[in-house]
Amino acid sequence: MAAPGFWDNAEKAQATIQELKAITGVIDQFGGLISAGHDLEALGQLAEEDGSPGPEAELRAEVSRVERELRSGELKAMLAGPHDHRGAFVTIQAGAGGTEACDWAQMLLRMYQMWLGDHGYESEIIDANPGEEAGLRSVTLEVTGDYVYGNLQSERGVHRLVRLSPFDANNRRHTSFASVDVMPELDEDISIEIREEDLHVDVMRASGAGGQHVNKTSSAVRMTHLPTGLVVKCQNERSQHKNRKMALSMLKAKIVMLEEQKRQAEVNRLYDEKGEIAFGSQIRSYVLQPYQLVKDHRTDEETAKVQDVLDGRIDSFIEAYLRQKMGGGK
Repeated sequence: MAAPGFWDNAEKAQATIQELKAITGVIDQFGGLISAGHDLEALGQLAEEDGSPGPEAELRAEVSRVERELRSGELKAMLAGPHDHRGAFVTIQAGAGGTEACDWAQMLLRMYQMWLGDHGYESEIIDANPGEEAGLRSVTLEVTGDYVYGNLQSERGVHRLVRLSPFDANNRRHTSFASVDVMPELDEDISIEIREEDLHVDVMRASGAGGQHVNKTSSAVRMTHLPTGLVVKCQNERSQHKNRKMALSMLKAKIVMLEEQKRQAEVNRLYDEKGEIAFGSQIRSYVLQPYQLVKDHRTDEETAKVQDVLDGRIDSFIEAYLRQKMGGGK
């Protein structure tokens, strides 16, 4: 940071500081674990010499705390991908099924917002397309914070809900699907060439809540990358220029992820490995009727506490995915 010219590009400098902060956090955490190990050794000797319940109880409590911290450190060590430390864009898209699917997309949005809030992350809806009767046809969140993408990459795929429909007068059981896509929030100066002639940009009025401004100003931007067919949309900002800038950032992230998926597919083909389940295939089922169960079909992680999961307690699924990805099993 003291190097000449470091602050010439303020945005790039800030990105470097954020990356350094994430690395320093990991180093500090493991340094704390080393110190905690020495403290545990001393507490163990004290408990052995004293023989009373007090030191032993203190030792047990400290062991539990260190175990939790060690588990957290292990998970951070797994987030070593080139984009894992970044923020993310999370897009939820209702599948076929009309109102049922739109309602399921809204439930997933709530689940992720609760998980993000519990972990101290800030999120903002940058695009939302409401369903005709209820729920959302699609919604995109921008999430800022360290290691958001690394954690939420596990959620990419199709999520399946089985329940008694609140929209069915006959109270029949329905199956709904919604897809989740997660992209890293990339630095603005990342080297990706997108030619203007390869872009088709539509400008329209924003939909949803927003008062008179939404109804009178064509500020929403939908951007299509013609060579790949990738489409992004942003309507959060009042300024068309800001929405275009955000849409271009999302498009860059989608192109990067598309190229990485192609490379991974080639690696899987060459080594005859079973790759990650591709986007568009079912990764997790949430069953509310005739029994209660949430099961991840990639890791076999499951729980009968369905409401806890829908309230944002998805850490066990994230951890199981990361451990499987690293080859460590559950």
